[in-house]
Amino acid sequence: MRQNMQANKEKNTEHKHQSGIGCSTCSVDLERKPPFWKQRELLTIAISGIIFGLGLYLEFKAKVYFLAQLLFFLTVVLSGHNIVKNAVKSLLRKRLDMNFLMSIAAVGAFSIGHGEEGAAVIFLFSIAEFLETYAAERAKKSIASLLKLAPEKALVKKGDKEVLVDVNKVKVGEVIVVKPGDRIPLDGVVINGASTVNQAPITGESMPVAKQKGDSVFAGTINEEGYLEIKVTKSSKETVLSKIVKIIEDAQKRKSKAEAFIDRFAKYYTPVVVMLSFLVMTVPTLVFGLEFSEWFYRGLVLLVVSCPCALAISTPVSMVSGLTSAARNGVLIKGGSYLEEIKNAKVIAFDKTGTLTEGKPEVTDIIPLNNYSKEELLKISASLEAKSKHPLAEAIVKKAKEKGVKTEPLEGFESVAGKGLKGKINGKVFYIGNRNFFKEMKIDFPERTLEKLEEQGKTVVLVGNKTHTLGVLALMDKIRKESFEVINQLKRKGIRTIMLTGDNQKVAKAIAQKLGVDEYYAQLLPEDKVKAIDQLLKKYKHVVMIGDGVNDAPALAKAHVGIAMGAIGSDVAIETADIALMQDDLTKVVYLINLSKKTLSVVKQNVIASISIKGSFAILAFPGVVSLWLAVAVGDLGLSLAVILNALRIGNVKSS
Repeated sequence: MRQNMQANKEKNTEHKHQSGIGCSTCSVDLERKPPFWKQRELLTIAISGIIFGLGLYLEFKAKVYFLAQLLFFLTVVLSGHNIVKNAVKSLLRKRLDMNFLMSIAAVGAFSIGHGEEGAAVIFLFSIAEFLETYAAERAKKSIASLLKLAPEKALVKKGDKEVLVDVNKVKVGEVIVVKPGDRIPLDGVVINGASTVNQAPITGESMPVAKQKGDSVFAGTINEEGYLEIKVTKSSKETVLSKIVKIIEDAQKRKSKAEAFIDRFAKYYTPVVVMLSFLVMTVPTLVFGLEFSEWFYRGLVLLVVSCPCALAISTPVSMVSGLTSAARNGVLIKGGSYLEEIKNAKVIAFDKTGTLTEGKPEVTDIIPLNNYSKEELLKISASLEAKSKHPLAEAIVKKAKEKGVKTEPLEGFESVAGKGLKGKINGKVFYIGNRNFFKEMKIDFPERTLEKLEEQGKTVVLVGNKTHTLGVLALMDKIRKESFEVINQLKRKGIRTIMLTGDNQKVAKAIAQKLGVDEYYAQLLPEDKVKAIDQLLKKYKHVVMIGDGVNDAPALAKAHVGIAMGAIGSDVAIETADIALMQDDLTKVVYLINLSKKTLSVVKQNVIASISIKGSFAILAFPGVVSLWLAVAVGDLGLSLAVILNALRIGNVKSS
């Protein structure tokens, strides 16, 4: 069964490489399949079932044995031609598989006059094989639905005209038009118009995201209400959507430790079963003189009941279900091994800026001095900072706009690198900067006020003139709302939390205390973060690192599992991390742990059920309690179906 699936997978992979995975055109080929009830395999099974049923009627009711045997043989030919063909291939390769076991069982049953049981073996096994393939396809449904969402055509602006063009012919730099209700065909930047865009297919976000001039948009997302003109930034083969599909497909090919173990087990298991069945068939007759046909039949039952179908698919189908469930929730996992490892995490290390915090400073305190008002202080500060592109300057200007404070024209602007700015407003000279700047200018400032603010983890900016300090502004990188809950949930799960940051000790300590993390490391360069992860690995063994995927790439690579935040806008993040969260949502970390535990729990359930039921049936085969058809119907088909249905439950894990 696994060989058939592998052959189909290789065929599909070959097609994708030829047609260019990720393009909208090839998505049509992927999706162009008949409905479930019109698929050839299902029609074959249905016809075989009718013929098999007619054969049973002729044998047991009409007593027309010869014609019944012909119908049983026809059932085998129709439903089992691929099974027999793969059995011959496995024999030639000297790697006996499940197809070989079933074929031998069917031949043996016919040879001792049990044609109905031989036909039942092949017929029921073909149903099990079909269900396994169908389950795998169903598990990949989220990938197919992503591809289907990307339009095949794009409306390209050519002068005053709008021309409909195949997406794979649209060039980077061209402008496409997306009307209300249409899907966005390619990645790009909005150059005209405003709208809200449903990004759920890629990020899993439930709420639409506002888009205006300068904002990035992505193929496969849906323009909800406004008219958009978009400058294309990536070809159809390079979109975020195509990369997501490629990553998930690659992830499904990479085996987890559990999958690798099952594969090794099955490799040695099948020959052992064949040998044991042969001994059951021959030893009782040759040694004890018992009836050959009876023990030959019991040997066949043992052969069939020991077929490791359910065991072989128990892990892969669970892993595929977990990977695709994560993809539907905006989480890209690059292999089953990473999904497996997450549940073992003893420590999760977080980069601070952009991960635990939003990475954008905001003004938290405005403290005027020397009879200046808050409004006057903010006006002077924003006027001085209006020409600067520094993040702190942008935060101050933004605060002034929020408060409705208008800036004044600035003259004689001068920047002192790493210290501050000075300039003239209405003919008067003003300064803004850090304490070192004011010390050099010999302007007094309230040292104790600055210390109190810095102890709270805030960055302090002084505003003054030639003679005295006019006031103090405090800014702080805003902590994400979800950071507090995520840290608490991880603690409840017994996972230690660590914060890594390049900030100074005071800021790091204040943020760490607010969040309640167990440890923090401050004033770290990228190489220092790698050393910190190395120390944590030696101490705690299983370490997960979460960062932005760019500056933190070395540390992400060093940890057992590296998770990148907000990867939707970063090619580097998608490519470097083991797991990529498509949006800036830390709650996905808790979801990942829950998904990992659920997936591995289902894997264990499936493996234990497979071994227990198979083992019980194998024991019952010796006294002849289990018949050949029952061995297949319950021990193979029924068990395989149970394993598949159990694996599909993984998709029920909620992301929030």
